[in-house]
Parts: sequence; C-alpha cells; structure tokens
Amino acid sequence: MQTVSIKHESPASLPHPEAKEAHHTVLVCDDEELIRWSLSEHLKGSGYGVMVAKNGQECLEAATRQVPDAILLDLKMPVMDGLTALRKLREAGILTPVIVITAHGAVDTAIEATRLGAVAYLTKPFDLREVSFKLSQAIEADRLATEVRYLRDRRRADYRSIIGESGPMQGVFDTLRRLEGVDAPTVLVTGESGTGKELVAQAIHSNGPRKDGPFVEIDCASLPETLIESEIFGHERGAFTDARQMKRGLFEVAHSGTIFLDEIGEMSLGTQAKFLRALENRRFKRVGGVVDIPLEAGIVAATHRDLAVEVEKGRFRQDLYYRLAVIPILMPSLRQRPSDIPILVSHFLDHFRRRIPSKLEGIEPEALGALQRYPWPGNVRELRNIIERIVTLHREETQVRLVHLPSEVRYAGKVEVQTRPGSFILPDQGCHLEEVEKSLLVQALERVKGNQTQAAKLLGITRYALRYRMEKFGLKD
Repeated sequence: MQTVSIKHESPASLPHPEAKEAHHTVLVCDDEELIRWSLSEHLKGSGYGVMVAKNGQECLEAATRQVPDAILLDLKMPVMDGLTALRKLREAGILTPVIVITAHGAVDTAIEATRLGAVAYLTKPFDLREVSFKLSQAIEADRLATEVRYLRDRRRADYRSIIGESGPMQGVFDTLRRLEGVDAPTVLVTGESGTGKELVAQAIHSNGPRKDGPFVEIDCASLPETLIESEIFGHERGAFTDARQMKRGLFEVAHSGTIFLDEIGEMSLGTQAKFLRALENRRFKRVGGVVDIPLEAGIVAATHRDLAVEVEKGRFRQDLYYRLAVIPILMPSLRQRPSDIPILVSHFLDHFRRRIPSKLEGIEPEALGALQRYPWPGNVRELRNIIERIVTLHREETQVRLVHLPSEVRYAGKVEVQTRPGSFILPDQGCHLEEVEKSLLVQALERVKGNQTQAAKLLGITRYALRYRMEKFGLKD
C-alpha cells in the first residue's frame, strides 16, 4: 500500500465553499485509512455530511443505500478498483458527480475515468483547499444541470399578461404591486378554472426577489396519488418498486426559486400532512431517504375549489389551509367583469393574428353584446379558445360577427318570457337547455347578491334544489 501525504492548512485558512450546507453529503472512498480520516474531518468541518468506503464494492453498496451529492473515489483499490466502481455506478443509474483520486504519474487513468463520467480528478498529494473547491464546483454544476432538465419556460412574465381594467381586477393588481420585491410567505390564488391563476403565480415570481431562480410548476390534479410525493419530494433508489435510481424532487430542483402548486385542492390528506410538515419545518426528506433537505423555495398554491368549504367537508386540512392562505388572492370570474371583454377580445385578436394571417381587426356591437351576456363557465380560457377558432376559420372577414360565435354564446340570455308566469318561448333557432338553466341560475343569484334562499324563491325551487344545480354547474357556494 502506497503512503500518500496530504497538504494541510490551518482551519482558519481553509475556505468554506458555498456548499457549506448540512444536506450536502459526500461519499469518501479510499483504501488508505489516513486519507479517509483526513478527508472526512475536513469535509465535516466544512459543513458536509460524510459517508466512507474502503473499496469500490463498499462504495457501490453505500451509494445504492443512500445516493450522496458527490463522491471522492480513489482509482487504485483492492476488491474493486475505482474505474470498475465508476462504471457500475453509472450502469446502476447513479449519476452523482464523481471526483477521482489518483497517484502522481497515473493521470492517464484519471483521464479514462473522465470518459466514464467523472467530473474532475485530484492527484496525490492534494491540497484540501482544492478538494473543497472542486467539490463545490461539482455540486453546483450538478444542481444547475438538474434545473435545466426540469425547468419549463422561464421567460419573464409581467402584469401585461394579465388583461383587465375592471374593479375586481384592480384589486388583484393592487395586491400584486404590494408583493413586488417582497419575499412573501405562502400565497394562495383561488378562482374558477380558466381565470388565469397560473399567470398570477408567474407574475409573483417574476416581480419578486426570487425572479432569478427557477419557476417550477406542479400540477397536483394530473399526478396520480402514487407519484405525487415522489415528484414533489424526490426519492432514493429502491424506495419503491420502480425507483431504479435516485431522483431529486421538484422542491429540491426549485432551490431558491418559486414552486407553483396548481390545483392543490386535489392533493390527498396524507400528502397534505407531509406537505404541511415541510412548510412548517422548511425541511423535507426524499421518499425512502433519511437526510433532511432544506426547503428554500417560495410557495404559491392555486385551486379552483373553495378550500374553506373543503375544510368543512373534511377533504382539506384546516391547518394547511391557514398556512397557505397567508396572502390570499381571488381571481374573479369573467362573468363578474364583463367590462373587460372588449379589451380581452382585442388582445386575443392581436395575439392570434401574429401566427395566423387574418384580416380580422375588430368586433361588431351585436357580437360583443352576446359575448357580454354569456355566463362564461370556462372563463377567459373559453373566450381565448373561441377567438382562436374565429381567427382560424374566418380569416377573410374584417370583423367578428354574431354568426361567427358558437350557438351557446349567440342565444345566451335571449329566452323570452310569456305573460303567463313560468311559460317560455323556444327561439326559432332552438337552444341548449342546460345553458338556459345555468343562465337563469346565474341571473337569479346575481340579482339577489348570492342569497340562495331568495334566488330559490325567484326560480320557484327549494334551496336544496338550488344548491344541487349550483354544484352541477360548478358554481361556487
């Protein structure tokens, strides 16, 4: 066994790298006890967690049990050498950055290791400051590479993407302006589907102190119960049947950016409990892991559900609701701001004309009136889709006309009432019965400012029947 010296510096002269965070774990693999001890003591003093192994086989077994953030791997060892261990690590799907250690004069072997995926190499004897520097570089590069794999569109969003001048929208803009530059606690954005909750989340991120970090979106409604914890928290290799390699969760990937939890009302009670614990402690573990990882990202959650009602029904944890709703923002439905429809139509016409050659430049008053009478169950998203359809199918027209609109929009609010109470005239063109029912329901509720008892009397039905229809059409209590 060759004896190798290590250049020591006094603790005061050793720089502690940015990686001085307890959740960064380094696996030190070397057959020389002195080197293992020296590296371990130095790394612990720099704030790292340390695992040790004295040959390649032990290194492989240790990394399989708990994937470290980096590996210091000697190349010449008994039982299993470093090159073989590195090859088997990669075959096992363990992509942790590896820095190889080689004796002076064996640089060719170290270069071969870099071809197998090692990120750097150290030549014995080495300076402990160089170890710190290369580890810090490797861990940071790995974090950035992970972000690149996960990150979605990070184009800077501002308030121009949120269209509206009505009173309800001014309240939204006022709250957003108050959050500018503020590292806010959790923000809860509520509102019906299609109102633009994700745009608000992006605006909070883009105009806040975390704007240079990633914006990571998690759709709680689209992830099955069995996968959502793994997606959020990550998992260790072998944590469950299909966990063939370690995976960093989106909480970890977000780092110091913003996590957007869309449709958090769909999260199961079990996952809610773990999520609340992470929020309260600002730490979490990967599924199957034992190491605490700091939760450094900001949290913006959104839902189309009334979480207060969900709490009453036992479907959402009350403590999590209060923890999320530190800063509440309610996105109004489109039927609550019909005065915004003209500028929304103009905006969408301009938007789609950029990619679809079209002569459409405006909208006839009759068509605009129909749009403003329609109750918009799909909100702004539904209006956007209708304008896209019109721009695509009627490119030669100069204005949007009533005939271009879908039948449910054209006939909304046009049911005529006979002098005999309760009798209606069916329009010559026909109508959609459910749209008529919903339109009358919305009108009754708006007329009495949401009083369900009075609305039920206006419609000649019981309050129970009214609530049944409200639930049927997705209207909020």
